Amino acid sequence: MLPDLTLFYPESLFMSRKTYEQLRSARWFAPDDFRSFGHRSRAMQMGYDHSDWQGKPVIAVINTWSDINNCHSHFKERVEDVKRGILQAGGFPLELPAISLAENFVKPTTMLYRNLLAIEAEELLRSHPVDGAVLMGGCDKTTPGLLMGALSMGIPAIYLPAGPMLRGNWKGKTLGSGSDAFKYWDERRAGNITQTQWMEVEAGIARSAGTCMVMGTAATMMGITEALGMALPGASSIPAVDANHARMGAACGRRIVDMVWDDLTPARILTRQNFENALAVAMAEGCSTNAIIHLVAMSRRAGAHCAITLDDFDAFSRKVPVIANIRPSGDTYLMEDFYYAGGMKGLMSRLRDGGLLHLDAMTVTGKTLGENLQGAEVYNDDVIRPLDKPIYQEGALAVLRGNLAPDGCVIKPSACSAKYQQHTGPALVFDDYPSLKKAIDDPDLDVTEDHVIILRNAGPQGGPGMPEWGMVPIPTKLVKQGVRDMLRISDARMSGTSYGACVLHVSPESYIGGPLALVQNGDLITIDIPARRIHMEVSEAELARRKAAWKPLPKRFERGYGHMFSQHIMQAHEGCDFDYLETSFGAPVSEPVIF
Repeated sequence: MLPDLTLFYPESLFMSRKTYEQLRSARWFAPDDFRSFGHRSRAMQMGYDHSDWQGKPVIAVINTWSDINNCHSHFKERVEDVKRGILQAGGFPLELPAISLAENFVKPTTMLYRNLLAIEAEELLRSHPVDGAVLMGGCDKTTPGLLMGALSMGIPAIYLPAGPMLRGNWKGKTLGSGSDAFKYWDERRAGNITQTQWMEVEAGIARSAGTCMVMGTAATMMGITEALGMALPGASSIPAVDANHARMGAACGRRIVDMVWDDLTPARILTRQNFENALAVAMAEGCSTNAIIHLVAMSRRAGAHCAITLDDFDAFSRKVPVIANIRPSGDTYLMEDFYYAGGMKGLMSRLRDGGLLHLDAMTVTGKTLGENLQGAEVYNDDVIRPLDKPIYQEGALAVLRGNLAPDGCVIKPSACSAKYQQHTGPALVFDDYPSLKKAIDDPDLDVTEDHVIILRNAGPQGGPGMPEWGMVPIPTKLVKQGVRDMLRISDARMSGTSYGACVLHVSPESYIGGPLALVQNGDLITIDIPARRIHMEVSEAELARRKAAWKPLPKRFERGYGHMFSQHIMQAHEGCDFDYLETSFGAPVSEPVIF
């Protein structure tokens, strides 16, 4: 006997409340035929009984745990909390492991495999007898990968964010993963930190399960997912090892069962307004530049009516201030502080009060965003700033265009030195990362802080997979002179924990003959962030001559997954999805036949 949920949720949601016979899983388990006999008998082989699935929604728990994913090391236990919630609500949980994509260990880059996870998530849900899904992710590419797959599949789904790790510590100093690693590495290169001290930093910077505890890509995407309405209120900010995270896992399990009965699919939740809410939150939290690629891809999976572009990011960057005083945009606080200050609900309450959110957007709770934010408040005005006292009035991200990047590129103005907001300097060009890495430590390298270092052939196809090489190291020669920032341009990405005057995602990429492939040492490069312009001071005639002389590089892959990737990967401004996975490519895939 199901409870009367109309006591808690709007009646309108229950107009199409499902019966057991209408569930997907019933197609496998309910018929009185030989094929269903096989399904039931093999379920019983595993110790299950008719009462485990009969009359109940079957819930897939897609778990991205592995022995080598540090961000998700608590998922081995947390999945049991999710299952507990599903059982409490009268569902039948089935854990379905998916590729883990451990950010720190997968080479050449997890971005090469984000779409593989999206494919796996979609096909796991389509091919198995499941009615809804809890998506367990958090590490950088797992959030968009899981959601892209779930959006394409279309059954009810809810996202459980992994949550950030606890703050790091070294000699009483608070450490932020990634951001402080980059900072202290430069100090070691400059000779200011000993090897022993560096090993102490190494041991203290990451000391619990969970994602990076700065506002890197993981925290950015978890927050965006809550803003989209695909996670429960407050879910994105809870530290991974906090007891509240276990309770949130169980809450996700309970909620997904009701979502199945209500047929609350992503298509019934997501509109253009949801994605504009995600854009507003992305800017307010001082998001990772990677958010552009992922959110564009996710919006295109949701359908043409939801699709957003680089221009949307730039427009929201101009009107939404950065109010999350979290590293690397901020200089003091980490995600643990953000949680105690009110977390994502607190931040969104500030945007709500400023009229920057669509409050009538639907969410996985069955309620609107406005209803979910009732009672939300901020407990520390320095961590989550008021709108009239932001850390940056605008500039979480800026999209630049010009003859160097006709389809756009991106920079994070809030994380770069003011002197490089407008700058012209000579190019110092590297065709690959190994040659750049070798030159960076050359004491005789002919370079000044006015140079513009260019790394190319590091994009979606050229990397391959668009690795996080975009935070090009400052040459050691300059580091020893006290230089800590300079202008760098690439078709690569950079870690959301990074900072500096780094122009990224140059599109089209150099590997396929984009203008970045035509730059030569000494060419003057101009960047003007206020004007949103990037330009190489080379005549059109000379560029045409260089283009005619350009020769493609050898193929990165001649077989396997990499070959498929190269054939179908789209450019950065299009979200780097596979062309055949986008909603617009063809009709929705039908349910699998059962004979």
